[in-house]
Amino acid sequence: MIGQRSAASTVNGAHFAFTDRWGGVSAVPYEELNLGGAVGDDPEAVRGNRGRAAGSLGLDPARVVWMNQVHGPDVAVVDEPWGERPVPEVDAVVTARRGLALAVLTADCTPVLLADPVAGVVAAAHAGRPGMVAGIVPAAVRAMAGLGARPDRIVARTGPAVCGRCYEVPDAMRAEVAAVEPAAYAETAWGTPAVDVTAGVHAQLERLGVRDRERSPVCTIESRDHFSYRRDGVTGRLAGYVWLD
Repeated sequence: MIGQRSAASTVNGAHFAFTDRWGGVSAVPYEELNLGGAVGDDPEAVRGNRGRAAGSLGLDPARVVWMNQVHGPDVAVVDEPWGERPVPEVDAVVTARRGLALAVLTADCTPVLLADPVAGVVAAAHAGRPGMVAGIVPAAVRAMAGLGARPDRIVARTGPAVCGRCYEVPDAMRAEVAAVEPAAYAETAWGTPAVDVTAGVHAQLERLGVRDRERSPVCTIESRDHFSYRRDGVTGRLAGYVWLD
């Protein structure tokens, strides 16, 4: 896998991978492995980076499905790449097509990768604060269930994201989020109101019956090996990938 801080794992034929920022060709301020195509980077550099990342995972970059992420609750069920079709505005994609990789872009939001290896169904979801509150992860699990997945068989992995110690928000915003998902209530390391999106995602998954869950220990704001929009403003995007053999 490209980058010393990248992470990849396999569970019963389901593959999960999260990139870091190293090993690509993008220039400052996107250096190096920017995989986001809508952040102002050179499109050729992004294409090159996506090819490098896919190749390091043994994937065909043409068989990776991306999203136009908008912090909403909508899910797309796919069985092939978009090709020449417009990429839809969704924050989760689901497939029952083995060998088709699903990808999610983040730079502080929580990337959520889900797989039921028995049913042969996977999903990738983009859970920022608005999306977590809107229920994008439960929506993705419901879409998976519609293709035969069962929550008690789903394997869930969440990748590098801003942690609750660093995601400072106004007190009123924290209260609004906690009213929907109490587990997201947090406090920064310096004692101000905060939100822990990843904790909220895992609480939602637990209530749905998803027991096999792991959370990355990496905070994107704290780690200079990862992109962080809140820290840097103009910056690149990390990716999470999930697929089945």
